[in-house]
Amino acid sequence: QVQLVESGGGLVQAGGSLSLSCAASGGTSIRYGMAWFRRTPGKEREFVAAISWSGVTYYADSVRGRFTISRDNVKNTVYVQMDNLKPEDTAVYYCAATRSVRNGLRIPEVDYWGQGTQVTVSS
Repeated sequence: QVQLVESGGGLVQAGGSLSLSCAASGGTSIRYGMAWFRRTPGKEREFVAAISWSGVTYYADSVRGRFTISRDNVKNTVYVQMDNLKPEDTAVYYCAATRSVRNGLRIPEVDYWGQGTQVTVSS
């Protein structure tokens, strides 16, 4: 069983930056891929970015060039640096662990979820 705990959400103005972190514990002997998803009210969670154990990264078109995913395998932590934020980036952001890391990762391919952290971008 893997536990994921996100931190770093908050309120920021459009054009600003935020960094989210996700600390993993338990079951970390398996080399999981890690990902970020987000959900806006009335919509299903959507893929944002993913990173393999070896550091290969994947991004949704909507965030490519503005978001950067990274990980520290020693600290069992994954990060996403979000720059040039837009009001449409407002969502609850979820950390995910998966054995199927790829671009466009789908919800059924996620093995574990974090509890989510709110990101609000004001215009």
